Amino acid sequence: MKIAVTYENGQIFQHFGHSESFKIYEAEGKNIVRAEVIGTDGAGHSALAAVLKDKGVDVLICGGIGNGAVTALSEAGIDVYSGADGEADAAVEAYLNGDLTSAGVNCDHHHDHEEGHGCGHCGSHEDEESGCGHCGSDEGESDCGSGCGGCSGGCGTFTPSFEGPNVGKKVKVHYKGTLNDGTQFDSSYDRGEPLEFTCGAGMMIQGFDKAVATMNVGDVIDVHLMPEEAYGEADPRAFITLPISELPGAEELKVDDKVYLQNMYGQPFPARVAALTDTDITFDANHEMAGKELNFRIELVEVL
Repeated sequence: MKIAVTYENGQIFQHFGHSESFKIYEAEGKNIVRAEVIGTDGAGHSALAAVLKDKGVDVLICGGIGNGAVTALSEAGIDVYSGADGEADAAVEAYLNGDLTSAGVNCDHHHDHEEGHGCGHCGSHEDEESGCGHCGSDEGESDCGSGCGGCSGGCGTFTPSFEGPNVGKKVKVHYKGTLNDGTQFDSSYDRGEPLEFTCGAGMMIQGFDKAVATMNVGDVIDVHLMPEEAYGEADPRAFITLPISELPGAEELKVDDKVYLQNMYGQPFPARVAALTDTDITFDANHEMAGKELNFRIELVEVL
């Protein structure tokens, strides 16, 4: 198992989206067998999820963290334990001993993003010369549950717009997600382990979270979500057209390639190549599920 901690001078850095380094621990049982500190190279929010996933991280321990970052990490298969402070080593020991609890989403101020919002489920083009890197974006004001949103300060408490006996409780669910044509886009069954999250903490897309809120352990339900309860409608402002001449290496890209760009503040964000001409290239920074109706079969495995 690998555990990452937002890290600064031996302490838990308190703002996930601005973390400049992580300390990554490798554990066997309750024993730490190896540790290293890595830099983030300026990556922010969901890009950090990609950084940690590339390192094989299973668990993140941090201070404040926003909705989008939590859901991007969830998509990467990384469990989040937020609200921690103090010494990083002590927090990891507490986790290994079962003494660490998570505050869920505890930072809900969303940062203004210049060009829409890029979200999770994105890879990157491998050519560093193309103006793309291995990093993502400050996610903007999107309210996607599984990969959008962001936090840049002003930490607070996420308040759900629904009620249910499971709200505020950590739950484990199995699920399968399909599009209306039957195409499967995700499944915890295929990964062999249920998804764990805090219901009503803003860690999941709204429709999924709301459905789980009223389920009983052992229930299996089917839900159909319109875009407004899932990843929202595609935002036309998230389509970015640039001259190919301004992006060395961009001539090697193809439609549907997934890349990372930078906004005016130097913050990277993921995008998909939507169109190409001889002179221009158009990127789509919407979440790949934006504008789509989604279907989920959800099984509530456990309420912790």
